[in-house]
Amino acid sequence: MKILKLTVFYALICLVSCGKQEKATGEKEEKDISGNTAEKAFKYWTWITADAKRTDDSYREEFAKYKNNGLDAVLINTNTDPELLGRLTPLADEAGLEVHAWIMAMNRPGDSVALQHPDWYAVSREGKSCFDHRPYVDYYQWLCPTREESRNHVLGLVEGLAKVKGVASVHLDYIRFPDIFLPIGLLPKYDLEQKEELPEFDFCYCDVCVAEFEKIHHKNPREFKDPALDMEWKQFRLNKIRAVVNDAYEIAHENDKILTAAVFPYPEMADHMVRQRWDKWNIDVVLPMIYHNFYNEETDWIGFATKQGVQDLKDKKTELHTGVYVPEMSPGEIKEAVKLAKENGAKGVSFFDGPALTDGMLKAIKETKEGR
Repeated sequence: MKILKLTVFYALICLVSCGKQEKATGEKEEKDISGNTAEKAFKYWTWITADAKRTDDSYREEFAKYKNNGLDAVLINTNTDPELLGRLTPLADEAGLEVHAWIMAMNRPGDSVALQHPDWYAVSREGKSCFDHRPYVDYYQWLCPTREESRNHVLGLVEGLAKVKGVASVHLDYIRFPDIFLPIGLLPKYDLEQKEELPEFDFCYCDVCVAEFEKIHHKNPREFKDPALDMEWKQFRLNKIRAVVNDAYEIAHENDKILTAAVFPYPEMADHMVRQRWDKWNIDVVLPMIYHNFYNEETDWIGFATKQGVQDLKDKKTELHTGVYVPEMSPGEIKEAVKLAKENGAKGVSFFDGPALTDGMLKAIKETKEGR
């Protein structure tokens, strides 16, 4: 009898432990009719931005439209408002959609708290702060990932969203530095040529970053003749973004959520363009923004970039779900994008953004979900 009680006791411990692990990772093992482990279903997502002025019924209608056309999950930007997220999450859940809390992380345009602290902002090699000198566009107001106060502010916002009941993940966006290089297809829009790392787009040279780097490496990046050639300086900044992500990962998991992120197309490219090496992060799911038209590429590039990211993650548990930019795509191209993502190892595909999905696009999505 004593042996039987011990056996039951250890079995219960195992079940509790496994249950906690499943909840923490967000990975539910699915079984087929024979009891064998089945492959997880290919997942369909979309990004949307919320408007508190809209009625609940209008959201019910929108969420039902997505679900009825094959979408499984919605990433909602509420401008880090937990109350609005808490209002919309049950409506999406009612429609059968999984909800992810989408946050603009290091880029915090119009953040009323951050704006009270001009020293929190990233500084360019020219010595200009994002507080009042914004690169490219007016909504680029980037915080420094090194300064304790600014990074803690971002992590506090992550925690606020992670505590919202019913949310599956906190979804980090703009979790990087400002673009040192824009996608080639966007350069004409800004009348720019970027053949080297230009000082006005090279961040963060604030006093805190420079002092910490100098303490470690005994050299001052402000004095470099060509900063792009100094690998320690580049790695310092990669590590600072990774540290924010890894802390966000702990916060999300402590609140029984997973951590997801929108990232640049594949790690080597992200490293080069925005100081973002996402294959080195503690993160559950990445949604690379493989917006082929931004790079003057054809649809098949979606397959190439997806495969590259999947290969870079081969030794990690992180899932990759391909992100596509739909406004310039036809329904046929959307079908092709889904096919390419699947064939190259993605676990799902996300569409930017929900309101841009026409009836024809939604029909195409539904048909791919049904195997047509």
